[in-house]
Amino acid sequence: MERQGVRQVTTAGLCGLLVLFFLSSVVDGATYLDDLGRSVTIDEHPQRIVSLAPNITETLFALGLERQIVGVTLFSTYPAGAREKPRVGSFVNLSLERIVALSPDLVVGTANGTRKETVLQLERMGIATYVIHPREFEDIFVMIENLGEITGRVDAADRLVDGLRRRVDRVHALTKEMDRPRVFLQLGIAPLVSVGKDTIHSRLIVLAGGVNVFGDVEIAYPRVSIEKVMTKKPDIIIITAMRRGGEFARERKKWKQWTDIPAVRNGRIHVIDSDVADRFSPRIVDGLEALTGIIHPEGTMQ
Repeated sequence: MERQGVRQVTTAGLCGLLVLFFLSSVVDGATYLDDLGRSVTIDEHPQRIVSLAPNITETLFALGLERQIVGVTLFSTYPAGAREKPRVGSFVNLSLERIVALSPDLVVGTANGTRKETVLQLERMGIATYVIHPREFEDIFVMIENLGEITGRVDAADRLVDGLRRRVDRVHALTKEMDRPRVFLQLGIAPLVSVGKDTIHSRLIVLAGGVNVFGDVEIAYPRVSIEKVMTKKPDIIIITAMRRGGEFARERKKWKQWTDIPAVRNGRIHVIDSDVADRFSPRIVDGLEALTGIIHPEGTMQ
């Protein structure tokens, strides 16, 4: 969970900042449709960008926009340079006052976390606010291209996407003729939650040459029981969560009592960094390669 307690906006303070912003705002620029279908007019080559989600921060850094990023959220910790940027609140508890005080000419939010009311407030203030909404694996490449276009980094986006696609193609070439082991992906520790068919995690498992044992479930993140996992007979168990440390060692040890599960019997219980397996950012390809190394250690990904 992200830390709460971000300072609330006062009416007087926000009004004063709003006046200053309007006095200095620029109306020239190009108009783009964001992922919500909103028309957003953005200055050419924005120089002061605020990111409202960690995956956005990672993408902007990957496009070479480190100097232009003036604000990020609390858990924007990658790459290292993101840790030095001013914080504008948490993923779900943003401070409008802090955002406006940074005098951004572009704010980038996400439909998966940025509250609609926050977007509308920023819009009413005349702050260009572009909202992304990637849902499928391919959407990540589209997001990179779109952010490259609106920030004047088209060439950088093209190079980045080309490199990522070549790495994905390499994974496909490696796994396409291999057997497909059955994979149980465990999100978190309590409760026991897996991934259904319409999730990026399920897509990653398939791309990595595996079969998601709950890939036929319509619910995106179904709660499951140990007994249900046993009936699925996964060859591999992969645990992913934001928490780190000894919990994972204990969790792996808990699974070892269920020796009827092939993954347990064969010692194929693994942990993967959630930052690369969960985030809609360029690092998702790192996650794909890590999953491929787990699912097909006989390959060359490790």
